Amino acid sequence: MVRHVDALNARDPEGVARTLHFPHLRLAGDTVKTWENHRNYMDDFHRRAGGNWGHTEWGHLKPLQASSTKVHIDALVQRFDRDGAPIVSFRSLWVVMEIDGVWGAKFRSSFAQDIS
Repeated sequence: MVRHVDALNARDPEGVARTLHFPHLRLAGDTVKTWENHRNYMDDFHRRAGGNWGHTEWGHLKPLQASSTKVHIDALVQRFDRDGAPIVSFRSLWVVMEIDGVWGAKFRSSFAQDIS
């Protein structure tokens, strides 16, 4: 999760892709988005985050359930603009899995409402 947000903030699409498993799924509201590969992932992120997005931080990362190959994580996502002012914060459930010896996020479900 730390590697993911570090790569995201560095605007490193290949680094972000190394923290995800594909196909990668996101549930927001009643819409499921699937990325079959990493090619459009960052473009889609920038559309969601908005043109003034500066960086993202984890407000918290709380493991809810864990096994030797899968962890469910309650994440508080905090986005900031280019000047460092808060844009939005929201909770998100991430499913991080080990597949073929590699840990990465396979699925997340984000709540649409702003909880800042």
